[in-house]
Amino acid sequence: MSITLYSYFRSSAAYRVRIALNLKNIHYLIRPIHLLKHGGEQFDPDYLALNPQGRVPVLVVKDRVLTQSSAIIEYLEEVYLEPPLLPADPLDRAYVRSLTQLIACDIHPLNNLRVLNYLKENHRLEDKTGWYRHWLREGFDALEKLLLNKGKKGRFCFGDTPGMADAFLVPQVYNGLRFDCGVSDFLLISDIYWNCMQERAFIEAAPENQPDAEM
Repeated sequence: MSITLYSYFRSSAAYRVRIALNLKNIHYLIRPIHLLKHGGEQFDPDYLALNPQGRVPVLVVKDRVLTQSSAIIEYLEEVYLEPPLLPADPLDRAYVRSLTQLIACDIHPLNNLRVLNYLKENHRLEDKTGWYRHWLREGFDALEKLLLNKGKKGRFCFGDTPGMADAFLVPQVYNGLRFDCGVSDFLLISDIYWNCMQERAFIEAAPENQPDAEM
């Protein structure tokens, strides 16, 4: 089956999909979409025909176009059953999904490039890094407590096997380290991140290992 991922090496959303594809051992082709060059290649008419939102990632499977990283990863989980990225118990699955949504819905959107650019251009936001750090640390504080209250056991967000929550967490920690957000203050999150970064699926998905990397 031919699978193509439209990706940008620094996109957190594309990063998490790359991790999920790698964890599932799925072969895929990457089509880089540079979000900054030429006014943003995501605004090219041909790309907008794929995704009217003009964002990455986009996954093309059998000529069907999938958008939104959460929906893409859920699709992969439903179609490629092994290895599973979610636990078997429905309550545990809901818990893991709550971790992913905390990251995808409450942290990531506030620190997205288009949001930061809008605030800078229209509301005179001068300290983009301060804004980024505030919302990331607030989200990580809640996430750390959720992991602690669950009595996290194992090397990853849920047990000793990397799964969906780890695919969402790692890109956000990666960015937190890049912007010096004091990620080391969050001991459980840091421990999970470094455990993940020993795994092939996470190493190969990292921004610096992408064909369009500019480090």
